[in-house]
Amino acid sequence: MSAPILAVIGGGQLARMMQEEASALGIHLRTLVEASDGSAAQVTVDAPVGRATDADAVRALVAGARALTFEHEHQDSALLSRLQAEGVRVRPAPEALELARDKLAMRRAVDAAGLPQPAWAEIAGDAQEMRAQVLAFAAAHGWPVVLKTPRGGYDGHGVLMLSSAADLDDGDAAAWLKATAEARAGRATIGTGGGGSLGGGAVTSLLVEEAIPFTRELAVLLARRPSGQIALWPVIESVQADGICVETVAPAPGLDAAAVRQAEHIGRTIAERADVTGVLAVELFAVEGSAATGLYVNELAMRPHNSGHWTQDGAVTSQFAQHLRAVLDLPLGATTPTAPATVMVNFLGGERQAPADALTRALALEPEARIHLYGKQWRPGRKLGHVSMTTTATDPEGIAAVRERLRAVVAILRGEA
Repeated sequence: MSAPILAVIGGGQLARMMQEEASALGIHLRTLVEASDGSAAQVTVDAPVGRATDADAVRALVAGARALTFEHEHQDSALLSRLQAEGVRVRPAPEALELARDKLAMRRAVDAAGLPQPAWAEIAGDAQEMRAQVLAFAAAHGWPVVLKTPRGGYDGHGVLMLSSAADLDDGDAAAWLKATAEARAGRATIGTGGGGSLGGGAVTSLLVEEAIPFTRELAVLLARRPSGQIALWPVIESVQADGICVETVAPAPGLDAAAVRQAEHIGRTIAERADVTGVLAVELFAVEGSAATGLYVNELAMRPHNSGHWTQDGAVTSQFAQHLRAVLDLPLGATTPTAPATVMVNFLGGERQAPADALTRALALEPEARIHLYGKQWRPGRKLGHVSMTTTATDPEGIAAVRERLRAVVAILRGEA
């Protein structure tokens, strides 16, 4: 069999883990990497260096490829649309990817689908007009409110929690309002706050949202082929710190069956209405109490996602293998869990580099743990890897014990133990 070529834009850890599964399936992965020594470039033979916004580099990347996919949403939509019009299989398509790239587009689409989400509004104008719009929104929905840049945000960047009107008068929020107003007036600045976007093009409006008093965060992950076949993994619980996913448990412990069905319905509805191809992750807020669990759509990702890393060790088919299958229109694999529960803990860079024997000691401490390292240079707070473990325990005490075991492994990797 001749190996199909799959082009991928992005050279981080997600592309690196796609390469691991591509090797097993005999797929030739060609990855456009940002640096020749980056995470994906270290394990990918065919890894030209270039940027997602470099039309020549992207055109060279897709030459002879069966399809084009991505490991991040920060793409040049106009370029992708031109390639699609020329016959390149762009998966997910630019129209679908826009819902993950632009939070305003996502909010409008979720509203149109009749799915639950926080109250929201677009704000635009000069700085004083936008300030007044935020105050009016807060008067209607209560403080705190969440201010977001529509594009370019990731891992907590581009998100501000505002507790009162005073937060609009100085600090980051005031800077965002000023930068966005300047951009709208044609005086754009570069950055990932209010005045610019990693996704390309200046941010000329902002998004204000109701702050949901959630009890925990969930995610539903699925994959969809162009033919329409969908496969879902169990709904998972995620724990966030400073906007970064630090832990997940699959399946979400104690989640009632009605909430599971609703989460799956939300994921299927978005995938089908947006004609998504590949892996789709829908992050959800859950409000649990005496009444029925309330779910609210938070964000979307149309690619392998941190909430699905557990599938490498805890499911028959990992999210990375499934994404490859989906975008190449191959039959999807089983998403059946391989154990009653799987716990994943992210390894983020600590305050100092770990000693040379950290990996040796981490492996010795917990032989049952699966350690995945990304080949990245150390930096405080940077995602450097993750550690996971399957378990037969499903009770809160048993899950908590596994969390602690994995946290101990990560503490060694971080140079803290």
